[in-house]
Amino acid sequence: MNAAIDVRGLDKRFGDKHVVRDVSIQVEQGRITGFLGPNGAGKTTTLRLLCGLLTPDGGQGRVLGLDFRTRTDAIKRQTGYMTQRFSLYEDMTIQENLDFVARVHELEDRGRRVGDAIARLGLTDRRGQLAGALSGGWKQRLALAAATLHDPRLLLLDEPTAGVDPKARREFWDEIHALADRGLTVLVSTHYMDEAERCHDIGYILDGRLIARGTAHEIIGKSGLVTFNGEGEDIGRIVGELERRPGVLSASAFGAAVHVSGTDRAALEQAIAPFRTAAFRWQEASPSLEDVFIQLMGDKPDDRYAA
Repeated sequence: MNAAIDVRGLDKRFGDKHVVRDVSIQVEQGRITGFLGPNGAGKTTTLRLLCGLLTPDGGQGRVLGLDFRTRTDAIKRQTGYMTQRFSLYEDMTIQENLDFVARVHELEDRGRRVGDAIARLGLTDRRGQLAGALSGGWKQRLALAAATLHDPRLLLLDEPTAGVDPKARREFWDEIHALADRGLTVLVSTHYMDEAERCHDIGYILDGRLIARGTAHEIIGKSGLVTFNGEGEDIGRIVGELERRPGVLSASAFGAAVHVSGTDRAALEQAIAPFRTAAFRWQEASPSLEDVFIQLMGDKPDDRYAA
């Protein structure tokens, strides 16, 4: 494996708060790895530790072939970072923002690089527009253009599509895959299950621990979940009662259907038995990534899904 990231025992505390706990992660060059987990789980801190923006309390390994504890300046120069909040100058135009970023990176042939980035992200007709007047989707494109202007080898994206419409999200992910196809390694934190499934592999972080690692298919397969789908008029009214029954880890309504999951098949079938009536139709279904992560949030972190 040509590893862009190979780090073991990553650890970070802020006072008495243990934010990242003994995280080990390997990422192959040109792969897109998604980080999922609830707010405060340690996703953003992990990203910042890997690119040298934060100093770890423990850990060893390499990022882009460099010691990630002693060569932070060199790693940062080869990394693009797109923060969760828009961080460019809102009183400057698209063109001016990218010109400024190019000067910060001391890039040669700045005019060509900025022009290429504007064209690649579809910003040509808006290059003279103030950044503060852009919609969420166009700000996202500008931020991605700025983060990749210096041709980084590693790209870190911290919940990059929060508040962006579905069409803009899809176009953003098309561009990310195009960059990965050219050899760029991407780490992205997200709350969206469909985005996680567009990553080559996934890591799930809870309480600072990396408790699940692998492709979406691998993580679902290792979960041991059994899922039933029920359909029928007003079936959503039974969700609350199902959630209280032994063997049910999660029960959710989806329109005129209910999705019920657990790890004990016999207990789960017993839980839904009273509702196997003529009014409702039940069949076994494949667990979703969302089902698995709801299960993980209810478990103690024990590394049992780590690949």
